[in-house]
Amino acid sequence: MRPFDDTPLARDGKVLILAYDHGLEHGPVDFEDVPESANPEHVFDVATHPAVTGLAVQKGVAEAYYPEYDDVTLLAKLNGTSNLWTGEPDSAVNWSVGYAADVGADAVGFTLYGGSNHEVEMAEEFREAQEGAREHDLPVVMWSYPRGQGVKNDTKPGVIAYAARQALELGADVAKVKYPGSRAGMEEVVEMAGPTKVIMSGGSKADDRAFLERVRAVMDAGGAGLAVGRNVFQRDDPEAILDALEQVIFEDASVDAALAER
Repeated sequence: MRPFDDTPLARDGKVLILAYDHGLEHGPVDFEDVPESANPEHVFDVATHPAVTGLAVQKGVAEAYYPEYDDVTLLAKLNGTSNLWTGEPDSAVNWSVGYAADVGADAVGFTLYGGSNHEVEMAEEFREAQEGAREHDLPVVMWSYPRGQGVKNDTKPGVIAYAARQALELGADVAKVKYPGSRAGMEEVVEMAGPTKVIMSGGSKADDRAFLERVRAVMDAGGAGLAVGRNVFQRDDPEAILDALEQVIFEDASVDAALAER
């Protein structure tokens, strides 16, 4: 396996994934504020921004749209479940690593719900995906989200640090985790992840400054970047926030400097 920093998913060792698996995971509600974001072509166009190191999509979107956007780094999100599901957190495996590689994927992503009653089977499914990715020389991003009956508070820094540690222990190259609320909390998360890169989940749309300050805290804590969806594609001008994120993540700019460049 080549070093992660030599893969298309990294730029100078840092990562900015544009996540667009929301149509399956959340449904139409995530597109209501900016209706054109329901059109995958719109988001693929956004993903051509130089700050974006990968676009995460599900199988059907990749099949239908990626052939026209082969300049985009494709991250195949291998599992996902609709918001209509009401059972204990789980995520169906929707395509194989081999098929994702055939479609043209440059990396794969996989959700693990640590603490769910389905954690054991999800970890076994991740093992198959991770080993398949190694055979195809593809980096692996774990959406590591403690959730379910075994988790009382999924926002506690210690719980999020455990999620990052699971990603390391199970062989992920990148751990996508929630923001633990502070730089100090993120430092603990990064320490527990060891060589596994830690990136923050962007979450729901937030004020520009508040959002960028969280990203700045992640970078200052030793994090590698961000996986963001709604905080980009729910905006009328997604390129502007990507310009600012490029400054903070890749140019080590302050929030004030990044906002002044817009």
